[in-house]
Amino acid sequence: MPSHVTAIPAAPAAAAEAHFAAEFGFETDCWDVHDAFSCGEVDFVLLDVRSAELYARGHVPGAIHFPHGKLVESKLAAWPMDTLFVTYCAGPHCNGAARGALRLARLGRPVKIMAGGVTGWVDEGFELAQEAVAAA
Repeated sequence: MPSHVTAIPAAPAAAAEAHFAAEFGFETDCWDVHDAFSCGEVDFVLLDVRSAELYARGHVPGAIHFPHGKLVESKLAAWPMDTLFVTYCAGPHCNGAARGALRLARLGRPVKIMAGGVTGWVDEGFELAQEAVAAA
């Protein structure tokens, strides 16, 4: 009797290649984002799409706080239409990054998700930036 792993055969190599190659069009990871900032090769806009409170507690250095619900065309006018946005949220247990990415895609903007979010960033050993929450 096959295991649960092999009960369904793996996809043919060509299909697997297409699938995994396509994933890179939709996401990047914490290491690559960190490397881009460390090397000064930041050719994207990193958006922390969480609440102001969570952003203040700790966010990726260089990220702009931009809650996913506020991603509307009028607020994106400062960036050219071909600007790549990278969204992140708390981590694998959170769908805020996907919500933000969906909003950006619906606005015709190029977008990727930073896989792992804050959880992944910390797991990689990278530091978070902190700042006080502004009074309402």
